[in-house]
Amino acid sequence: MHSAAADTPPKILVVDDDRHTRNLFNRLLAKSAAVSLATNGAEARKLFAAGDFNLVLMDQRLPDDDGIDLLREFRALRPRLVGILMTGFADARDAVAAVREGVFDYLTKPFEDIEALEAVIGKALELDRAYREIHGLRARLSGAAGIPDVIGQSPAMERALGQIRQVAGLDTTVLLEGESGTGKELAAKLIHALSTRATQPFLEVNCGGLAESLLESLLFGHEKGAFTGAGQANAGYFEKAHGGNLFLDEIADMSPKLQSSLLRVLQDHSFTRIGSTQKRQADFRLICATNRPLLAEVKAGRFREDLYYRIAVVSVRMPPLRERTGDIVPLAAHFLDTYSTKFGKTCGPLTPAALQALENCRWEGNVRQLQNCIERAVALHAGGPIDTLHLFPTGEHADNTVPADAAVATAALAYQVARSDFEREYFQRLLDAARGNMSEAARLSGIPRQNLYVRMKRWGIVSNK
Repeated sequence: MHSAAADTPPKILVVDDDRHTRNLFNRLLAKSAAVSLATNGAEARKLFAAGDFNLVLMDQRLPDDDGIDLLREFRALRPRLVGILMTGFADARDAVAAVREGVFDYLTKPFEDIEALEAVIGKALELDRAYREIHGLRARLSGAAGIPDVIGQSPAMERALGQIRQVAGLDTTVLLEGESGTGKELAAKLIHALSTRATQPFLEVNCGGLAESLLESLLFGHEKGAFTGAGQANAGYFEKAHGGNLFLDEIADMSPKLQSSLLRVLQDHSFTRIGSTQKRQADFRLICATNRPLLAEVKAGRFREDLYYRIAVVSVRMPPLRERTGDIVPLAAHFLDTYSTKFGKTCGPLTPAALQALENCRWEGNVRQLQNCIERAVALHAGGPIDTLHLFPTGEHADNTVPADAAVATAALAYQVARSDFEREYFQRLLDAARGNMSEAARLSGIPRQNLYVRMKRWGIVSNK
């Protein structure tokens, strides 16, 4: 079980009128979490008002309340509250209602697989941590205009961010290396935002997306009549970035001619526009990025060695997503919130199966691929929880009135409902055979006494004493 933060245990509220269920969760969670127990809705409201809980485990049927209604009430006060609904009376309609209300998971009592139960609780706390990390980040940046959201607390990402914070305030060239989609552009914007040049221009050019002549004109500028179509003089990015930061993305794709020209500019920050002989000066800090190992390009003879050492004064490697898997859930939650707001929808939360699928994916396209995956899911989903089928559709999307996750819950519960008839009759006969003695019934059935009691109470065979 993970804690809500590095130094504080998560706070979990368990609401259930059954003493055995409360005791089960208290024993299961007490070593790793601060557990609060309530027997009814009134007690739950008092505890919820007094504490900031990371997770609420709610019985569906309480003596004085409906569990779904109470979770809805709590989520109105805290929209990102992670809640799990528990029931001893499996009903497909209730499962669909719970899913549509944004309940993280819908569990049927008694809990036969404790390890699976612990895994669900762990995933729920992981989602809560993601929400809190995003909220904390936004709170820290609320008064800092222009600083981009950078989600990530994994060791690999912390190393990269630590380097960025160290060099951001220094007037030195920075090389950002990493696979496509790892966030190099975002890192460049963060360097600019944290630098002493933050109030000055930040200009960016993708060297791999432009022809040599166009890139040269864009960087150096040109005079009127310098070439066909040059109807007027135009300042280049070297000039326009004066006082600020110039970001050259995919620097490895720059032609040998422009590599040589850039090296001369970096010698003394002087240059001439195309079609001119007048030298100009520009004070800018250069940030470069590449998705190919630049030193390997040097050894292969495709990139100038002297230019490499000029731009790689400080080199920061942006880690691929497979090296920062702990950031997948916070990133997914961030993108889900972003696109739900952008598209004016109420999508979420991510279901346990969806979270597991996200963590199991290889993400060859890294953060950009994850972002596109969440954007597509939100764009094509009417609203409510996001399940695996929304993230990774296997065919054409259909405009279903019932969300795919609700349909899955309904199908799964059909078996549970069929099984319930057998259970009710079996346990009644078992208790009759044991002459009402629970210990003897447990011995005859091979089911632990506590679990047997919970099952029988579920069918009204024993009372809550």
